[in-house]
Amino acid sequence: MDEHSETIDWYSEETATFGDRLAAAREEARLTQKELAQRVGIKTSTLRNWEEDLSEPRANRLSILSGILGVSLRWLLTAEGEGLAAPEEDAPVTADVADVLNEVRAVRAQLTASNDRLAKLEKRLRRMGQA
Repeated sequence: MDEHSETIDWYSEETATFGDRLAAAREEARLTQKELAQRVGIKTSTLRNWEEDLSEPRANRLSILSGILGVSLRWLLTAEGEGLAAPEEDAPVTADVADVLNEVRAVRAQLTASNDRLAKLEKRLRRMGQA
């Protein structure tokens, strides 16, 4: 590997979200969102929200998903355990791609911090309204 490339763990928590892993596993299983939703017993819009990280499934649905998709529940949640192999695992990532991935990670961290701050502010507002 040269100085302008590095390997990326494509499905790690730092690189991919739960929704990213769910979508990748669904695509690997060659299922459409509609087909997987039907097999899980949910609306297609619900599955779409899971894949877009707008909502998360309950434990019983996670178990069903992991069974249908052939990945471990742990992998879906954390990228650890039995899951998908990274695409072109041996191919190095260029410095440009690594820079963009690092920027994505930084933005995700900022969003998480902002979300936490917003939740605390909402909690304070609720308490003020009860006083």
